[in-house]
Amino acid sequence: MLQDLTGIAPTEIPLDDKETMSIFNSTKALKVTPEQIHSEVGTYGIPEFGTPFARGMLLDTHPTTFDELVRLSGLSHGTDVWLGNAQTLIEDGIVTLKEAICCRDDIMVYLMKKGLPPDKAFKIMETVRKGKALKDPEKWEEFKKIMKDYDIPDWYIKSCEKIKYMFPKAHAAAYVTNAVRIAWFKVHMPLAYYAAYFSIRAKAFDAEFMINGKEKVLNKMKEIDNLGNSATQKDKEMYDDLELVNEMYMRGFEFLPIDIYKSHSTKFLIEDGKIRPPLNCIAGLGNVAAESIYNARLEEPFECIEDMQVRSKIGKSVTELLEKFGCLKGMTKSNQMSLFA
Repeated sequence: MLQDLTGIAPTEIPLDDKETMSIFNSTKALKVTPEQIHSEVGTYGIPEFGTPFARGMLLDTHPTTFDELVRLSGLSHGTDVWLGNAQTLIEDGIVTLKEAICCRDDIMVYLMKKGLPPDKAFKIMETVRKGKALKDPEKWEEFKKIMKDYDIPDWYIKSCEKIKYMFPKAHAAAYVTNAVRIAWFKVHMPLAYYAAYFSIRAKAFDAEFMINGKEKVLNKMKEIDNLGNSATQKDKEMYDDLELVNEMYMRGFEFLPIDIYKSHSTKFLIEDGKIRPPLNCIAGLGNVAAESIYNARLEEPFECIEDMQVRSKIGKSVTELLEKFGCLKGMTKSNQMSLFA
């Protein structure tokens, strides 16, 4: 969708753009403050790096290179690789992110650099990445002896022993490549980014709380915050969307009203430097009704509300929702003339 909106192929996006890389460390490239968006980094909505857990990893490590992002991706997908392991080693100053065990390939490459034969390095990597270091203690003792013979430090061996699963570096590199490409659009072509994100990835976009200014957005966020542990899954999904909407407002962008003739059924559109929400972001309207209205209006304009209902096959409840959002302004209820007018 980003390519459709901008004409720029994802494969043309540079992977070393300084402004893009900076959002993994700060919010400056987005021209907002951490206080405005409630985050020290600008990675809301970026695959691999948008969740609270991933943003916490960014704050702990301050990555500045593509390679470091790949390492973080490996850490986040592994089991017992980051928490209680690499994170602690980095916090204690024992290793840097570049030195930590992040992807399964790191083990084999490191051991070979230390002088271990390739076959031994491979076998140790396979044992660790499958979490078998403690499942087969006899074999692991044999591997530990080999590593100590090559002066492998104790912290490295202990780190290996904790690991239950490790991510392959090729997968991490592929994930991060797409993440950085999307981040580039977020920095340099924000309207396209937000339109695409809300169209494709938003799970609980609700026009009632999101298209009428930042105050409504912030109030809804506070409301969900106050729910604490009683917040539902839908509340949490809406909160994720609210974070992106708030960020969009803070960057100076706005939504246009939902319009029965100008809004798409399901896609957010860029129009006059703003974003036009689709019909289906009205809670309770649904994709089927939105598509039906959209397709009917493409055939010819509606003569009146009654005509719209008949041709779009929608009932009273959907009509009331459209009226609530001002979508039917100027439309008469019926085109029948009164004989006694």
